[in-house]
Amino acid sequence: MEPSFTAERTDDDGPRQARIGTVVWGLIVIALAALIVISTLGWVRLDGTYVLIGLMIGAGAALVVGGLLSARKGSKKAATTK
Repeated sequence: MEPSFTAERTDDDGPRQARIGTVVWGLIVIALAALIVISTLGWVRLDGTYVLIGLMIGAGAALVVGGLLSARKGSKKAATTK
């Protein structure tokens, strides 16, 4: 039985960049893991509320900046293809 569809290769099938949200959330997980290790070793005593507030502010700023950079890059690409 043969498949009823075919995959056509286009020129833009090159490597894609990682999504900004994926990178930001990955960095949040790494930061939390590092803070847990530092806290467990007893080097620093951390207040969970302040840690979460700081991580959320940092993540929000990174998502906004990444989105703006992505939109700026996308507008330049659209202008050159016209």
